[in-house]
Amino acid sequence: MWLETNRLIIRSIQRGDEIIFSGMSQDGSLSQVGFDANCSEWINDWIEEALKLTNNDNPRENYIPCTVILKETEEVIGSVGSTYYEDVDKVGICYFIGTPFRKKGYMTEVINAYVQFFFKQYSESEIIATILDANTPSWKVAEKSGFKLIEKKMYKDIDDEKEELYRFYVIRGHEGK
Repeated sequence: MWLETNRLIIRSIQRGDEIIFSGMSQDGSLSQVGFDANCSEWINDWIEEALKLTNNDNPRENYIPCTVILKETEEVIGSVGSTYYEDVDKVGICYFIGTPFRKKGYMTEVINAYVQFFFKQYSESEIIATILDANTPSWKVAEKSGFKLIEKKMYKDIDDEKEELYRFYVIRGHEGK
């Protein structure tokens, strides 16, 4: 997979990306998306699984992570991809960006490009986003990218220790494969 926007490249994940993601997680800012400060202990197993799932290319199997690169510097700055929510039988979008690259509009640009790709690539009519209510920057990005809030409710995501207040968003596509 390879997409380009004016400022960014979105490509399939590759070996080596996990090292950069692990480095990004050291400030604690990626813990809400599963990359805790100790991820260096399990990241090698994660990249192997991520490469396999990417090769299978089935958004309903588990997840498909992609890497986001800043064209100007060729730096890896984050990730976007899909994840399957078995409990609600929906495919969702997942994304993160390193702290130094936030508040520059990059993630909105990424999500807009990825959503267009997603609906052309897969036979899905919608993609959801589940975002902790406390993660205001993330849900603001989702809203700027055209996701519509459908409900707020207590929810326990797969990596959560307890139920927390989440915002559920949806964006619907008009085309499919």
